[in-house]
Amino acid sequence: MLKGFFNVPEPVNETILNYAPGSKERDLLKAALTEARSKQIDVPMYINGQEIRNDNKVALRPPHDHQHILGYYNQGDKTHIEDAINAALAAKSSWENLAWEHRAAIFLKAADLIAGPYRYKLNAATMLGQSKNAFQAEIDAACELIDFLRFNVKYMTDIYQQQPPVSPRGTWNRVEQRPLEGFVFALTPFNFTAIAGNLPTSAAMMGNVVVWKPSNTQIYSANVLMEIFREAGLPDGVINLVYVSGPDAGEVIFNHPDFAGIHFTGSTAVFQDIWKTIGNNIHKYKTYPRIVGETGGKDFIFVHGSADVAASATAILRGSFEYQGQKCSAASRVYIARSVWPAIQEQLTRDLATLRMGPTEDFGNFINAVIDEKSFDKLAKYIDAAKNDANAEIIAGGNYDKSKGYFIEPTVIVTKDPYYVTMCEELFGPVVTIFVYEDEEFEKTLEIVDKTSIYALTGAVVAQDRYALETATHALRNAAGNFYINDKCTGAVVGQQPFGGARGSGTNDKAGSMINLLRWVSPRAIKETFDPPKDYRYPFLSEE
Repeated sequence: MLKGFFNVPEPVNETILNYAPGSKERDLLKAALTEARSKQIDVPMYINGQEIRNDNKVALRPPHDHQHILGYYNQGDKTHIEDAINAALAAKSSWENLAWEHRAAIFLKAADLIAGPYRYKLNAATMLGQSKNAFQAEIDAACELIDFLRFNVKYMTDIYQQQPPVSPRGTWNRVEQRPLEGFVFALTPFNFTAIAGNLPTSAAMMGNVVVWKPSNTQIYSANVLMEIFREAGLPDGVINLVYVSGPDAGEVIFNHPDFAGIHFTGSTAVFQDIWKTIGNNIHKYKTYPRIVGETGGKDFIFVHGSADVAASATAILRGSFEYQGQKCSAASRVYIARSVWPAIQEQLTRDLATLRMGPTEDFGNFINAVIDEKSFDKLAKYIDAAKNDANAEIIAGGNYDKSKGYFIEPTVIVTKDPYYVTMCEELFGPVVTIFVYEDEEFEKTLEIVDKTSIYALTGAVVAQDRYALETATHALRNAAGNFYINDKCTGAVVGQQPFGGARGSGTNDKAGSMINLLRWVSPRAIKETFDPPKDYRYPFLSEE
């Protein structure tokens, strides 16, 4: 229940800075990059507000320059998970009883810190640690996380305001939105700093306490996030940041009676294994845990014969290759009508030839490195297989080199088989596969799109024919949780397109919306009667 309602600032999407040559923001970001590269830092875990260090140091290296060391993080073990859980539970009572507006103020201040004094430090950390170019880092680390924090505060107040519409005379009906009973585990990915910030804070905002484990390849920017949250006034123990192995974390957390929920972004296989483990341990928990996850994608762009050629080629290039295709929403399979394929191929290959690839510190590079050697080796294997397959032809890219950094050229494969392996399996890199369909097989090809993949995260259709758009939108209604018309299949904006998919892509609890925050509360209905009955007898019992 609200302890007193006040209007919160009406959220608006954060303005995206463009970092054009000669701009102030370009100079400030370059200075932040230089500063970060000039030193090695010792990154602690944060448990109950304490900085935890040990002798188990692991190097942090830029994916595009893996000989350089940015610093070291302190790897923990099961004891650190146990300490983090204990710290969270100890902080729970004070945190959940703190008036909602004081919780809100902390996260609104965090948003202002990111928009102001921390913007370039956080963007630089994302560029160096995750190999994002300046614009991709700005969209992610700065703008999207600012939007998550500000819009989630508004959604929180909207949730608290939702009350039963009827209280008959003599009664008062109300609903109390309680935080979950126990602690929440936030397991966050490497590819979006905004997701790493949103998963723990969205649960904490609703009064929950959190144990947060980021991907090892995102720890460098996660450390900056924790610095921001602490400066914003987050109390000790509310969010505890630990760097431990997945098996160690799972063994402790999923056997703990106070485990109340998981907020997850990562692979489908890992999420399914977590779900199975929670199910097997369900008898151990005080409550049924909330399981919220956004997982993989095999996202598509479908190009109709009426499509605009330039719009189609641009959607494919940006949708497939921004941030090296390391977005769960990135286009990795494309279906193009034969009538427009020659013109699209011409523009696509011409544009791809102009892309520069290299380190993020050079703002002229569109393509940077993939996240680590494991990802590099996986992608190289698929590319090599395509080079030797009669059903596939590489029409652009196809080269790779990891001597300096984990660089994979933007690669376009054209296949004769709509069920070719790279049309079906998630690659998570700068590789897109195109199938050219006959124009008269439009609806048949839509059926193929719908049935090809276990995933259903994002998809797009490009067409000028409104009947074709309607047909595709209906035929693919279950194939994507976020669907785009005449656009690329990436770029969901908080407050505009709530993000999430179904099927093998997750629980579709829509990050960046009220839907997600509702998963982190447990409602209690309260009826108060002012003049209760004093006699058990109902009128019908009276004698005639």
